[in-house]
Order: sequence, then structure tokens, then C-alpha cells
Amino acid sequence: MKLSSIAKIIEVDYYGNGNHDISNVSNFADSNKSSIIFITDLNSFKTFDCNSVGAILTSESIARNLQNCNLLISKNPKLSFAKLTNIFKKDFHVEYEIINLNGLSFYKAKNSKIGKNFNIGSNSFIGSKVNIGHNVMIGNNVSILSGVSIGNDVCIESGTVIGSEGFGNVLDVNGKWVHISHLGSVSIGNNVSIGANCTIDRGTLSNTVIGDGVIIDNQVHIAHNVKIGNDSAIAAKTGIAGSAVIGSRNMIGGMVGIIDHIKTADDVIISATSTVNKDLKEPGTYTGIMPISKHATWKRIALWITKLDKIAKFLNLKKI
Repeated sequence: MKLSSIAKIIEVDYYGNGNHDISNVSNFADSNKSSIIFITDLNSFKTFDCNSVGAILTSESIARNLQNCNLLISKNPKLSFAKLTNIFKKDFHVEYEIINLNGLSFYKAKNSKIGKNFNIGSNSFIGSKVNIGHNVMIGNNVSILSGVSIGNDVCIESGTVIGSEGFGNVLDVNGKWVHISHLGSVSIGNNVSIGANCTIDRGTLSNTVIGDGVIIDNQVHIAHNVKIGNDSAIAAKTGIAGSAVIGSRNMIGGMVGIIDHIKTADDVIISATSTVNKDLKEPGTYTGIMPISKHATWKRIALWITKLDKIAKFLNLKKI
């Protein structure tokens, strides 16, 4: 599409070459001269070269600092970005086939690839351009959606969905939600085990990444753009919000909640039911609700919490 046509559809002004051909929206690392990238913070692009991308979607204040660039300038850049992703959302019209394997049947896109020694349960689905390695076992009623990559020696239990649409939405001027289409997918490494009824969302622009040797319990939700480091373990009912980066060899207990954009160091242990609302920069065991803290600190705080009732009664008697 021409840059001028895109500007008209998403209702923004454009500057530069309106006839420039645009074929995708991407992050900066994956961009080319046919890409639109979205910039909200110029500090992240200190060595930025306008000639390396097709166009930039940004705010007027940031646009003033960009010279000789093709620009899409918006008063509400995040809303404009949501509209932009919807333009480039891929609608896969591909041929599917029903395959019978060991007496069970599943659906597979003809343009997907499956390695040797593959086993799959009944009523599962493999979408367009999926790439599955060797020695992979997939349970019943599993959905592997478009573009997902799965390594070797992987086990995915029944009911799990890999590559589902992420939860990204922006309010428009009328207070209505506009969905951000997720154009990335999911990359799963080697020797990974994923339990039953898990959900791993596709990335917004790049992939959600599950590293080698990761083990995931049942009913875990991993949101868009999350990266899980090698050999980490995640217990049941944990939820990891968008763009969190989990280090290698992390052990995450059951029902843990990790908010978006959190980063954890390697060799971190998070106790069950903890809420992680800040980066965990050092190895160690962490426990807590609000705020999370080192486990030894949390134990001292917990001891005082159990004595608060007695302290309150004492203060009342003294009329302080």
C-alpha cells in the first residue's frame, strides 16, 4: 500500500513521500525499507537512520526531532497503531486436510511442516505455516495457530492453545475499544513440556518466546511478547502479562501473577501466590503480595503482621 493511502485509512497526517510502498508494520529490529515502525520514545533510537525504514508512526513532539523521514503523525499514536495493525493483519486462506494417524484424526494446513516421530491426539488443529520439529507429542483438542514454531522433543498436553490473539486494546474518542491485531507468533524451543489447558499468546509484532528446556504446568497463561528463559519451570494457574522477560532457570510457584514489562534475573525462585510488580534484579527466593521482597525480608514482615492485632489493642489501652 502507498503511505498516503495508509494515512487516510488510519486518519493521520503524513509527511514525506506519500507514494512510498509499505508492506508491513514491524519493530525496529526486524524492519526494512517497506516497514512502518512505531516510536513512542526517541531515547531508544539514538543511532536511528530514517533510510532503514519505510515510515515512522509517532507523535508530533517526537516527529520534530526526525529529519528527512517519511512520517505518520498522530494525536493519539497508540490508537493509530491499533488501526495500523488491523490493516496488516494476515487473513490466511489456505487449504486444510484431515490426517489420520494411529487411528486418530486431526486438521493440518497443507503449508505447515511436521518432523519425524510425530504423535498427536484427536481433533487437534495445526494452522498455516506452522513448523514442528522431531519427536513432538501433541494431545487431544490442541490448537497450534498460524506461524508457530516448535522445536524438537516437545510435549504439549490436551486443550492447550498456542498462538492465540493477545489482549491489546486502545480506547477511541468515543470510549470504544479498538483491538490491536497481533502480527507476530510463538517460538517454542527444544525439550519443552507444556501442560493441559495452557494459553500462549502470539506477539504483537515479534514472537512470544519459550526457551529450551522450559516446563509449564497446567492452566498457565503466557501473554503476548513474553520471553521465558531456558530451563525455567512455571507451576499451575500462573499468569504472566505482556512483554515480561523471565530469566533462565526461574522457578515460579502456583498462582503467581507477574505484571507487564517485568524482568527477572536468572536463578530466581518466586513463591506460590506472589504478585510480582517490580523487576527482580538478583538471584534468590522472593515472596510477597504487595510489594514483593526478598524471602528473608518477607518473613520478618509476616511475623509483625501476625502481631498487629495485639499491637493495636495495646495502643488503644494507652490512648495513644
